[in-house]
Amino acid sequence: MSNVYEERATMIAAGDLQEFVPFGRDHCKHHPNALNLQLRQLQPASELWSSDGAAGLVGSLQEVTIHEKQKESWQLRKGVSEIGEEVDYDEELYVAGNMVIWSKGSKSQALAVYKAFTVDSPVQQALWCDFIISQDKSEKTYSSDEVEKCICILQSSCINMHSIEGKDYIASLPFQVANVWPTKYGLLFERSSFSHEVPPGPPREPLPTMFSMLHPLDEITPLVCKSGSLFGSSRVQYVVDHAMKIVFLSTDPSIVMTYDTVHGLHSVWTLRRVKTEEENVVLKFSEQGGTPQHVATSSSLTAHLRSLSKGDSPVASPFQNYSSIHSQSRSTSSPSLHSRSPSISNMAALSRAHSPALGVHSFSGVQRFNLSSHNQSPKRHSISHSPNSNSNGSFLAPETEPIVPELCIDHLWTETITNTREKNSQASKVFITTDLCGQKFLCFLVESQLQLRCVKFQESNDKTQLIFGSITNIQAKDAAPVEKIDTMLVLEGCGNLVLYTGVVRVGKVFIPGLPAPSLTVSNTMPRPSTPLDSVSTPNPLSKLLGPLDEVVLLSPVPELRDSSKLHDSLYNEDCTFQQLGTYIHSIRDPVHNRVTLELSNGSMVRITIPEIATSELVQTCLQAIKFILPKEVAVQMLVKWYSVHSAPGGPSYHSEWNLFVTCLMNMMGYNTDRLAWTRNFDFEGSLSPVIAPKKARPSETGSDDDWEYLLSSEYHRNVESHLLNKSLCLSPLEVSQTRDEDFSQNLSLDSSTLLFTHIPAIFFVLHLVYEELKLNTLMGEGIRSLVELLVQLARDLKLEPYIDHYYRDYPTLVRTTGQVCTIDQGQTGFMHHPSFFTSEPPSIYQWVSSCLKGEGMPPYPYLPGICERSRLVVLSIALYILGDESSVSDESSQYLSRISIAPQKSQAEQEENRFSFKHSTSVSSLAERLVVWMTNVGFTLRDLETLPFGIALPIRDAIYHCREQPASDWPEAVCLLIGRQDLSKQACEGNLPKGKSSVTQVLSSDVPSGTETEEEDDGMNDMNQEVMSLIWSEDLRVQDVRRLLQSAHPVRVNVVQYPELSDHEFIEEKENRLLQLCQRTMALPVGRGMFTLFSYHPVPTEPLPIPKLNLTGRAPPRNTTVDLNSGNIDVPPNMTSWASFHNGVAAGLKIAPASQIDSAWIVYNKPKHAELANEYAGFLMALGLNGHLTKLATLNIHDYLTKGHEMTSIGLLLGVSAAKLGTMDMSITRLLSIHIPALLPPTSTELDVPHNVQVAAVVGIGLVYQGTAHRHTAEVLLAEIGRPPGPEMEYCTDRESYSLAAGLALGMVCLGHGSNLIGMSDLNVPEQLYQYMVGGHRRFQAGMHREKHKSPSYQIKEGDTINVDVTCPGATLALAMIYLKTNNRSIADWLRAPDTMYLLDFVKPEFLLLRTLARCLILWDDILPNSKWVDSNVPQIIRENSISLSEIELPCSEDLNLETLSQAHVYIIAGACLSLGFRFAGSENLSAFNCLHKFAKDFMTYLSAPNASVTGPYNLETCLSAVLLSLAMVMAGSGNLKVLQLCRFLHMKTGGEMNYGFHLAHHMALGLLFLGGGRYSLSTSNSSIAALLCALYPHFPAHSTDNRYHLQALRHLYVLAAEPRLLVPVDVDTNTPCYALLEVTYKGTQWYEQTKEELMAPTLLPELHLLKQIKVKGPRYWELLIDLSKGTQHLKSILAKDGVLYVKLRAGQLSYKEDPMGWQSLLAQTVANRNSEARAFKPETISAFTSDPALLSFAEYFCKPTVNMRQKQEILDLFSSILYECVTQETPEMLPAYIAMDQAVRRLGRREMSETSELWQIKLVLEFFSSRSHQERLQNHPKRGLFMNSEFLPVVKCTIDNTLDQWLQAGGDVCVHTYLSGQPCEESQLSMLACFLVYHSVPAPRHLPAIGLEGSTSFAELLFKFKQLKMPVRALLRLAPLLLGNPQPMVM
Repeated sequence: MSNVYEERATMIAAGDLQEFVPFGRDHCKHHPNALNLQLRQLQPASELWSSDGAAGLVGSLQEVTIHEKQKESWQLRKGVSEIGEEVDYDEELYVAGNMVIWSKGSKSQALAVYKAFTVDSPVQQALWCDFIISQDKSEKTYSSDEVEKCICILQSSCINMHSIEGKDYIASLPFQVANVWPTKYGLLFERSSFSHEVPPGPPREPLPTMFSMLHPLDEITPLVCKSGSLFGSSRVQYVVDHAMKIVFLSTDPSIVMTYDTVHGLHSVWTLRRVKTEEENVVLKFSEQGGTPQHVATSSSLTAHLRSLSKGDSPVASPFQNYSSIHSQSRSTSSPSLHSRSPSISNMAALSRAHSPALGVHSFSGVQRFNLSSHNQSPKRHSISHSPNSNSNGSFLAPETEPIVPELCIDHLWTETITNTREKNSQASKVFITTDLCGQKFLCFLVESQLQLRCVKFQESNDKTQLIFGSITNIQAKDAAPVEKIDTMLVLEGCGNLVLYTGVVRVGKVFIPGLPAPSLTVSNTMPRPSTPLDSVSTPNPLSKLLGPLDEVVLLSPVPELRDSSKLHDSLYNEDCTFQQLGTYIHSIRDPVHNRVTLELSNGSMVRITIPEIATSELVQTCLQAIKFILPKEVAVQMLVKWYSVHSAPGGPSYHSEWNLFVTCLMNMMGYNTDRLAWTRNFDFEGSLSPVIAPKKARPSETGSDDDWEYLLSSEYHRNVESHLLNKSLCLSPLEVSQTRDEDFSQNLSLDSSTLLFTHIPAIFFVLHLVYEELKLNTLMGEGIRSLVELLVQLARDLKLEPYIDHYYRDYPTLVRTTGQVCTIDQGQTGFMHHPSFFTSEPPSIYQWVSSCLKGEGMPPYPYLPGICERSRLVVLSIALYILGDESSVSDESSQYLSRISIAPQKSQAEQEENRFSFKHSTSVSSLAERLVVWMTNVGFTLRDLETLPFGIALPIRDAIYHCREQPASDWPEAVCLLIGRQDLSKQACEGNLPKGKSSVTQVLSSDVPSGTETEEEDDGMNDMNQEVMSLIWSEDLRVQDVRRLLQSAHPVRVNVVQYPELSDHEFIEEKENRLLQLCQRTMALPVGRGMFTLFSYHPVPTEPLPIPKLNLTGRAPPRNTTVDLNSGNIDVPPNMTSWASFHNGVAAGLKIAPASQIDSAWIVYNKPKHAELANEYAGFLMALGLNGHLTKLATLNIHDYLTKGHEMTSIGLLLGVSAAKLGTMDMSITRLLSIHIPALLPPTSTELDVPHNVQVAAVVGIGLVYQGTAHRHTAEVLLAEIGRPPGPEMEYCTDRESYSLAAGLALGMVCLGHGSNLIGMSDLNVPEQLYQYMVGGHRRFQAGMHREKHKSPSYQIKEGDTINVDVTCPGATLALAMIYLKTNNRSIADWLRAPDTMYLLDFVKPEFLLLRTLARCLILWDDILPNSKWVDSNVPQIIRENSISLSEIELPCSEDLNLETLSQAHVYIIAGACLSLGFRFAGSENLSAFNCLHKFAKDFMTYLSAPNASVTGPYNLETCLSAVLLSLAMVMAGSGNLKVLQLCRFLHMKTGGEMNYGFHLAHHMALGLLFLGGGRYSLSTSNSSIAALLCALYPHFPAHSTDNRYHLQALRHLYVLAAEPRLLVPVDVDTNTPCYALLEVTYKGTQWYEQTKEELMAPTLLPELHLLKQIKVKGPRYWELLIDLSKGTQHLKSILAKDGVLYVKLRAGQLSYKEDPMGWQSLLAQTVANRNSEARAFKPETISAFTSDPALLSFAEYFCKPTVNMRQKQEILDLFSSILYECVTQETPEMLPAYIAMDQAVRRLGRREMSETSELWQIKLVLEFFSSRSHQERLQNHPKRGLFMNSEFLPVVKCTIDNTLDQWLQAGGDVCVHTYLSGQPCEESQLSMLACFLVYHSVPAPRHLPAIGLEGSTSFAELLFKFKQLKMPVRALLRLAPLLLGNPQPMVM
């Protein structure tokens, strides 16, 4: 029979058989579906949100009644986890009826439903698709864009898309879709076409058949195709061919496979974005009658659409979409009768900056082709045009634009035409598979011919296109790829399941549990064809694609001529038999290495195909060999290995290596059965068919072989040497010598095997793998296994240097003699010695050692992708030791030689690079470069721990240097690597989105339950007690502030009842007293808002708790309730309305800006009761101030404003404006303009807007346009300052506050612009303002509103002069803000206080305060914090004549008005003090504080002075309040005790002149003092000063409803000036706030030099722009530097997130709380006498040093003496001192290295070194510390380093030297001599000899003859000759006696 090889192929066992049922099927039964949703269907059709056309009752009833068998489908894919890590489970998308069920697996459990969707009409298809969210459509930006992962559900008339983030989109489809495909760019649609389509009217151009949609919100555009025609010119046109069907689409590579139903051919196209020139070709309109054939024009396409719109569309179209062509455009969707407009969720639409008005894109796809299914041209390629092009033109409507295509397909390949091909040979399944060597194949299954056709393809060299090879046919009924192991499963026609890799057959798959195909032989089926039958000749098309690779034809079964018994397989059945019972019907759903088989009985099973190798060692070796072999050989080698490894009953993990060696050596030509060391491999009973083919019938009788096997076994040898053996006098049995002779005769290699010629190459790469594994301490066992193989190969290749190298590494494993397999001299010629093969073995240890010594070394060979550790070590040594910064930056390095199969320059040309340490700019920068680079290549601490300690030492040294002074902006991974958890946690927090951080958990206050709950909520429970108790630890001032600011409890009304008072009068008396107290209570909320600012994160499911404003009292002694509502006294109406507003603001301001809040929550808080509306109004304003109001939907804002509630409008307008500060937002401007008559057009209807709302709107305009100097706004506001009362007195009440608001707003708009107000010179802003300030004739009113102001008021006689009382304050402050900080003297002089009595009489004293304030703010830099400067603002006349208030009698003078003078005096002083507060706001400047405190005290004394009445108590109170506020501004957030005492004193004053306004001022001062609970302070930026001017305007309301001079709501604008400046150190280990010492460096300014200041954090930082850097100072915490010269962004983000700065205690230190003075730290105790102390170090005290559990348990188990421990005390002491040193030196990671060195030295002393790697490591450590680079580092940082102040290293060195010297004296010298002369030594000495050779770097004997040692007589001569061998002198001293013939070595 011809195919004898075919049947003898080995079987492959599949594992893990499970029955498979799609998860969705079961879930569907229980899922609520259309039947349960009838209610939803029965709404009126107009409201029914239905995405398909048939709506209404009829549709829903039909849906209910028809029950049909649902057809189901599903698809699986590899699981994708959210984080993006590699996961190994399936995801399933199941479709049935109207439902789509998406389920996911997970590591721990089976599938579970992830999402389920139910839609309104049957689902036609569901798929996963990733859309790109990008504004830019060009290909270049593709990689960086973010991707929106979606699931798409196709229904008959629309497609729904749901993204993982929760957005959902619906796009209606303008045509019927046959199929949807996900692509790399978006979705691809195929339009379904019907055969009966006949075009109406004249024949037209066919319409496109394929369309793309790049994003759910983009339109559907036709696909363009670019095909190379046979004449060489390519043409670009729409895809209009009906015969072209897509059968497959792949995203990577981005290709499409189509099938032409007419010609019966498959083609492959590449899918890409359209280039602009192609767009232009397609869109070119044709003017002439007939266009050239190859330019498809869109004229007739648009014409077709036109004609439809004109109404000649046939009646029978399936959708009447044409009835409203324009209704579908996305911008304005008016739903028509049948086609609903796409419903897009609000957020989704906003999220994409895709405005409908972008030129070409403005028309939606539907509008332009409502392509129904009837307008098709009958013939395929006739792109015929009607002869009369003018009739076409007559349709052209001007507004339609062509559709711009977005994707294009380029033709790549078409299969060759064969004569015999049938018409219906469309591929039913297509996939891309990769073979084991990475070659890619496109495979398509043609079921009608039972053929799987495989086309090999690869990228061209320039990566621009794909090149396709020829087709190989494989007989198959079905097939599926197995991605994980680069193979594919093929189901042959006879029912066998066969595994292929590429087109090479691996073997049949044996499925345990399924009946094997029966063996009834019958030759009915044709024999399987081999690829030779159907290699088609490449057609002309392939010539166009450029030269193809030669077609490599592999026989389907590699011919392995093997002497061993690999082939006698049991399973000898023929491929042709008949089926009985169940058989495999098809294969589906391949994921990873799992695949589902459908059986003939309808059930399904899922099987797992075994992996190529499970052990890491085998995997690495296979990778290396695969890398070096030619592809064909590699495939055959892997196929052979795979069929051996995966045979039924395959090996366990342990014996996999043995199996690998056997297989590999067989393929190299060895006879493994006769090789001594491979013969004894134990396969653990699972004898695989490789070794024991006859395992099926074990012999019952046994044989002699069994006995021989037992005798030669390891077990027998152990028994022989056993004590029992000797005591029983059992003589050792003579093993028959015959077998051994059998082995000792020379074995020869079979040179005809697969890998024979490649032995040297394989040997070399395995050697590199061996060197790589030496760098991983966990692979010790693997290395020992590998050495045996390498030694055998080295012996047979006669490579002495390699054998010597292995002997030095593993002296006990490598015998110097061994069994050699001869290789025929004739055959060695066939062996291929690759160019990279070196005669000297590359050794990574040797290489590093040479670098450390500064000697030259050739580049180290490296296998890319396999020896990554070697590369890492080589480059890091080059960077850190040699100081070559370029080593890690460029790819091709001079230190590495990449191994590739291509020939390289020979070794002779690769000169040795002489390496020396280059001086780099700063040593620390080298360490930083190294650490940052290592993190970038993905090196972690776990990798570092597995490096041997000598190799890791330079890296650890670099890490140690970085750890001391890290940069604050390193990424998280770097900080983790250097062991700074404080920094890595900080970096990690920095990456989290706001509000998600764990900081809030650190600093959230846990209110002890029970204590707070009984008493009513006073709105201050959520303050962070922990941090506040650290800031103010000495006293209870915070409790005091809470007591002063709470307004939720009744007040005490203490009135004494005099005898003459009747009871009724007494009650009135009490109520009057309560009314007085309530003035204070109502003023408290503003201050409380300041205190609790941003301290709370609300729960989104609960409304915000607003504490109620309690205006009742309790009268002692009986605690009776006193109430104002009893009717005994008159209470002002609406008294509480503003108080509740403030209460609402205070509650709303608790919400931190980082909280998660949405529109729904804001609306959810709306109160049920009307009386709470004021609170809600305040709440809205607060939300605006903390930035949350932007989330409120426009609809809701409109809703609130139409209610017409005055307070709500005020709060909303101010809130929205504050949230949009300085943005010039148009929508908000419109909103505000409606409320400002001046901003409306003159003809508009007059709206009745309440006055206060107008004031709020004007200030809102100022906020929105802040700092923009917007001309129109400025012009209007300037006019509004002097707005006349109007003829009908419509603007007469509270005119002052309106004028002031206009002034403030104007100031904000032009904030700080000074004289450079561009384009406003004609407005004469300063002059106009000056006029408003001092009075004079009214200017002629310009602008639109002059009509309104022509007629004067009928009731107020103002005439044509300006009413200064109204306009002055606004104008003054406007000037102050416009010229803020400009130091403009001329403007400032306008504001100087008048210095003659005459002029003084013209100015209200109050206005002098404002003028002084304004003048000082303009002359910002002149403000000095001392009382002398304050007094200098007072004019001379006042200073000379003003009375000092303490005098008793008044001086009499005629021409001086004393009252005026004294009032002017106090107001000017107050103005100067206020400006001082602004200048030093939030700075805690001491001299400013002292100065202001003095004036505050003065005013307090004035108030009680006898002649206070001259000045007037009201004026004094106003001034005192101003001074107090400025004091609080300077000390904002600091909680200063003296200011607190002042506030507390004023809190207690309630009678007399103390009205609501003064209380307001005092409690605002108190609030500022504790701003945000000490977390916030004030900023002095321009915008902050503007906000503070509005909030602290020094005219206070007389009673709670007074808004005449200043709108009360503006008091809250201080929030805009508050900024978080508290830095809270948090201990990273305990996660609690702690104290830490900061050093703050100020930048130098004109007033002071650069200075440093020490602060104890938690503390408020100064303003960041003043600072240069902040440093956490040692010695207790690890140092940490935040450099602000690079930018303040990093620090700002820390402060914004509650100011948490993670710090880490150093070892042995206690925190400041536990040890304030630092006397308890352990280091303090050991300073006195270090050495004696180290001995006495008690392990118990370790807990004070460190909290590291590993170190604590080390101390517990290794350092504490136990009972019977006499001889081990020395070890305990050693361990204790090592531990002590590691901890005090902050290098706990060196502990393992210390111990390993100690163990190695002890082992050497006991002569038990079986391998020398530890000795190598010690050698490298010693060399590192003596290396030049290290010595230079020491000079720079003398006190720092890893083993620095330790006696450990010298001791180690000395001990090793002594041990080796003793060995030399005790007979080792003879051994060394015999080694050097090249004779074998005795066994017992081998390991010590290797240690000696390694430690002293003795050259191999082969190097010695070269230098001619014979005849050397003196040591000097030896020195000279050994110089070229680079041998150290100390080693030469020990060798000299041997070499000079002097028997006694000179031991030093």
